[in-house]
Amino acid sequence: MSESPAAASPYEVLGVTPSASADELRRAYRRLLRQTHPDVGGSAVQFHAVQVAWERVGTPDSRAAYDRRRYPDSGEPPVRTAHASAQTAGQATRSGVKARMYGHPGGLARQRYLDLLREWAGRGTTIEDPYAPALVRSAPREIRHCLAKALAEEVTAQQISGLGIGFTAWHDVAAGGQVDKIDHVVLGPAGLFGVLSEDWGAPVQLRRGELVGEALHDEDHPVDDFTAAARALARSLRVRFTAIVIVLPDDAVAEPLTVPGRGRRPTVITVPRSRLVGLLRDGLPGMERGSFEKVFELRSRLQDGIRFIAD
Repeated sequence: MSESPAAASPYEVLGVTPSASADELRRAYRRLLRQTHPDVGGSAVQFHAVQVAWERVGTPDSRAAYDRRRYPDSGEPPVRTAHASAQTAGQATRSGVKARMYGHPGGLARQRYLDLLREWAGRGTTIEDPYAPALVRSAPREIRHCLAKALAEEVTAQQISGLGIGFTAWHDVAAGGQVDKIDHVVLGPAGLFGVLSEDWGAPVQLRRGELVGEALHDEDHPVDDFTAAARALARSLRVRFTAIVIVLPDDAVAEPLTVPGRGRRPTVITVPRSRLVGLLRDGLPGMERGSFEKVFELRSRLQDGIRFIAD
């Protein structure tokens, strides 16, 4: 069970509130075991999630330990604030020559989190710390996903910054159309990449060219939506993406998942976070690396044409 802000808590998996009694927990656990068991047509993934949830909160000791960790009364929040993220990025930049970086990674996602949190809390409610652990964990999963996405974008930006001076990245780029932005546009010797940073708090798999998973709704089409946004941006800038990349936490996808390009549709690669730097640095197998002159020319075109969502 992921520790991401977007991940379902054991209480959410069992369908009870954090204040549920021990009897309510036990009844919910037994009911879900029967409903999700593969022998009666249930899902093996859900069956396993129910077992893991029970391991986390099924006994008084384990439940107390979980609640102390996830619902503390004091201490540091489990996520970085915008100020802390800026400090970390500044320290990383001072440690050596980094990639050129433009834009505000995670800015829109954090703002959406704050807006939705205030709306959920209610008008007139004072929120002293929007990143307080108890508040984050009590918010609906859709709101927590905005925070998890912001954190994912910030981590990706830090990874890109370490690629070196031969790379340039633009963050929170306006894409136009139904998808409002592309999280990262990365240019380097290996090519031009559009990158989507995501964290749904649960594993995903590839099915018929689209990502699916427990945390995704039937109407969610991240591959199709991101491909459409990348194509719209490519047309407006008169460029072509080498590939578009969806980067997820390592516990969400074990190995790269590839949807081959066809026609004008670029190749889409879903990678665990630990594989992102290698992909951006080395490119796709068998692909020729661009010359310095071509990279410089393309960078000038992108710098002149890219617009940010905050513009």
